[in-house]
Amino acid sequence: MADASLDTAEQVARVLRSIEETQKFVAEQRKLMSEQAKLQAEAAKMERDRALAPWQIVVASMAAGAAFFGAGAAFIKLLT
Repeated sequence: MADASLDTAEQVARVLRSIEETQKFVAEQRKLMSEQAKLQAEAAKMERDRALAPWQIVVASMAAGAAFFGAGAAFIKLLT
């Protein structure tokens, strides 16, 4: 009789340990999935930035050209 209750207690302890290990594994998997989602979002942002970089150069060049044109016009007006 004592052996049966000891075996049952051992089985219950083994099942509880197994449940605890499973919960730890699931928590770790969720953490890793969360980190992966963050990295994917960061990679998508970098891809967008890389795609927009040529347009940023074009806009900056146009702004610089407009500034030079305005400075040239002001200089000509100053001389005349």
